[in-house]
Amino acid sequence: MRIATSTLSENLVRQIQRLNTSQAKLQSQVSSGQRLTQPEDDPAVMGRVLNLDSEQRAIAQYARNANRALELSQASTSGLQQIKKLSDRATEIGVLGAGAAAPEALQSYMSEVNQLIEQAVQLGNTRFGNDYLYAGTAVDAPPFVAQRDAQGRVTSVAYTGNASQSAVALSDTANITPGTSGTTNQGLADFISHLVSLRDALGAGDAAAVSTAQTGLIGTEDVMVSGIAEQGAVQMRIEVNQSQQQDRLNDLQKLVSSEVDADLPTTIVHLNQASTAYQAALQSSASIMHISLLDYLK
Repeated sequence: MRIATSTLSENLVRQIQRLNTSQAKLQSQVSSGQRLTQPEDDPAVMGRVLNLDSEQRAIAQYARNANRALELSQASTSGLQQIKKLSDRATEIGVLGAGAAAPEALQSYMSEVNQLIEQAVQLGNTRFGNDYLYAGTAVDAPPFVAQRDAQGRVTSVAYTGNASQSAVALSDTANITPGTSGTTNQGLADFISHLVSLRDALGAGDAAAVSTAQTGLIGTEDVMVSGIAEQGAVQMRIEVNQSQQQDRLNDLQKLVSSEVDADLPTTIVHLNQASTAYQAALQSSASIMHISLLDYLK
């Protein structure tokens, strides 16, 4: 039985196309270093890779959340530390003022405390980006509203923020509240009020009132110290979480690599084999296609 020339030609063409496709695929793997480039290359593996990629994207978002939370906590800590310095100086002035008899000295201390009050109000209304730091979740308006007398001096301060704290997701199961607590924020308002009392007591030369204001300052300073310690714990937790998430991200990258990366030595060997087979097929087809009708009639 003889095979029709057209059938033979079609078989040769299909064989050459198959070898060419295989060769092109291996060349792509060698150049890209990846075994899989299309879902149809291995649907099961591509499904696993897509799941791993989804987890990587989630971790990347949690990393951005953690960075934002850490920056917020660090900014809050910096402000509290500055307020703590004001408190230290105010307490020192209270000691000096309680023992001062000269009116000139009392007036000098009063003027300095008045500047401390202005600095404290300014720090209390510190912004982080567009948000007020010490306002709870009411971040759109200044949390410390000062009432002033005819001379422009602060006479009282009202806290208009709230005691709520915004939660930031660090993982699927963990959240953190990087902002200051309602207790700390109210403590800031109380601190400014004690500064006002100290200033007025110094202006009046009232040693007993100076001592009372100083006692109040010491109490609010304890609140500031607790707030600073709380933020330190928050920052440590965030940093530990960042380290854990980075380790998980590294593991995921290794898993994806193991699924999609090509084994280059083996792939190169297969490419050489495919190229040899392709060239051989071309030469064979060239020889076969030169066969004429007279060759079949012999």
